[in-house]
Amino acid sequence: MAPGTTTEHEADQRQPFVVLGVSAGIAAYKAVELCRRLVDAGVHVAPVLTERATRFVGRATFDALGSEKTQMSVWDEVSPIPHTRLGQSADVVVVAPATADLLARYAAGMADDLLTTTLVATAAPVVVCPAMHTEMWEHPSVQDNLATLVARGVHVVPPEDGRLAGGDVGSGRMAEPATIAAKVLEILALTPPGKANHSQGNAAGSEDRAQDLAGLTVVISAGGTREAIDPVRFITNRSSGKQGHALADAARRRGAQVVLVTTSAQPRPVGVEVIEVETAAQMEAAMVERASGADVVVMAAAVADFRPKEIHDVKLHKSDGIPELILEPTNDILAELGRRRRPGQVLVGFAAETHDVHERAAAKLAAKGVHLMVANDVSAPGVGFDHDTNEVTLLGADGTSTVVPLASKSAVADAVWDRVCTLLATE
Repeated sequence: MAPGTTTEHEADQRQPFVVLGVSAGIAAYKAVELCRRLVDAGVHVAPVLTERATRFVGRATFDALGSEKTQMSVWDEVSPIPHTRLGQSADVVVVAPATADLLARYAAGMADDLLTTTLVATAAPVVVCPAMHTEMWEHPSVQDNLATLVARGVHVVPPEDGRLAGGDVGSGRMAEPATIAAKVLEILALTPPGKANHSQGNAAGSEDRAQDLAGLTVVISAGGTREAIDPVRFITNRSSGKQGHALADAARRRGAQVVLVTTSAQPRPVGVEVIEVETAAQMEAAMVERASGADVVVMAAAVADFRPKEIHDVKLHKSDGIPELILEPTNDILAELGRRRRPGQVLVGFAAETHDVHERAAAKLAAKGVHLMVANDVSAPGVGFDHDTNEVTLLGADGTSTVVPLASKSAVADAVWDRVCTLLATE
């Protein structure tokens, strides 16, 4: 079927159907690239623009790139009830950008244009991609509206830090099209076409997973610690914190109350309590304190094994000569959590290795008193540090070993939580 030539979903019914909503924000230009990426991935894309969105992007652009003509009004389309057709046909509805106004109207259940009526008329998973200036993004009303939508099962692709309209720099910049497309495709891969209408908001399109962590408190660490040499320099590692943040987002989606102890600059998952730390000592203090009341503790952070014994008060210079750098070991946070683990609590560790992965991870599993060790070979392509994908082996204290093939870090996070739910049932 040629793009821009149909108004009905005449494609093969096995082809996923995505409604792409575009609201009135400067980031609307990114929706053009998102549309192209989804179509290239074999998705049937039905663009829906608000009237004000056309102040930023042209309807003709989406007519050319989408799988059917762009729709903008409840009243002037070929279908007598376009919002119902779109809502019932959709496997996923994604709104990019989602402005503060759009989020407020959606949270309130208002349906005064084609996009909001479609959102209210669908039972398919919905993905919103906020985009706005920092002051708006941080406003309590915006965060409250997002919390309301998250509680209803709506997926949020958080904004990023970066350059904003008018030359400002800060948080609120819409996520990149590749990131949004990956999220939509992840949901589609886990939700068979035509079945999404029965699984609104559930992370994997599986009714089994919906809210299976409800009532539980989980504490997760993320990122690589930084150990200061002087006020300018520090020792760290290559961890980006992406996997830990994905674990936090997935746990929150599945109903848990989540505390994330992180060193990372990754976007903060919506609805998650975030504790920012930098050093191994700071992370240990935060994890020990918050783990005491947790049902599940996950040490996904890459904690430095060593730190300088002496921290210089002023910047070191070459002219002063080469300093003697004496290192001392940091405390083993995972082992300490294992010693303090209370009955019924599930403890999960991570082992990032470059060789003898299984053997080294198994040794850590036995030595540190954890229920589950998530092992990965960070030297493999597309795996581990700073990638959007990961491939892991889940080693259980009960002797089980499960390989999770290369997948998005969100998918890996869900695989870990699936295993944790099994452990919780036996504790």
